[in-house]
Amino acid sequence: MEAWIQQIMEDFGYVGVFLLIMLENLFPPIPSEVILTFGGFMTTFTDLTVTGVIIASTLGSVAGAVILYGIGLLMDVERLVKIVDKYGHILRLTRKDIYKADAWFDNYGFWTVFFCRFVPLIRSLISIPAGMSNMKFWLFLLLTTLGTLIWNTVLVHVGAAVGDNWGRIVEFMDIYSNIAYTVIAIIFILFVLWFIRKKQLFRRN
Repeated sequence: MEAWIQQIMEDFGYVGVFLLIMLENLFPPIPSEVILTFGGFMTTFTDLTVTGVIIASTLGSVAGAVILYGIGLLMDVERLVKIVDKYGHILRLTRKDIYKADAWFDNYGFWTVFFCRFVPLIRSLISIPAGMSNMKFWLFLLLTTLGTLIWNTVLVHVGAAVGDNWGRIVEFMDIYSNIAYTVIAIIFILFVLWFIRKKQLFRRN
């Protein structure tokens, strides 16, 4: 996949960067770390500039995030509630749980949207619950753009700084990704255990 990504960027320049990053948001398995660090490296031997790569990649990220936000709007909470009413007993979920989660996102979602832009995989998918909770679009756009701009700026500059050693940065980012996935998995397991425990206590009372 890395060779294909590099070829697209070499053939299409900024447009290639934009399209690849947009696809990375829609299909998270495409590694943004490769696109951004190699894009930074390309500024050392092509007409591409660091600023240009950052702008193209940020526009691509935001475009992909907006598409996922739109998907979230189409799904919305009410449709999810209908699904839970029908199948929620399998996971022991009720419509009340969905409304609580939606209320939590309404209160703290803006922090989640911003900080999740620095977490691999989640950085893309967080746009869907933002849309489902009807988060104000201008706020979603602002936080997504800021978080994405920081992430892209760091990786593009690092890629430009290390030159043809950019591949080592990708290896480091793989380690970072694995650590992030482990932390997310632990948090998710703890949340599930807490949720089940809370349900049990509620039924006893």
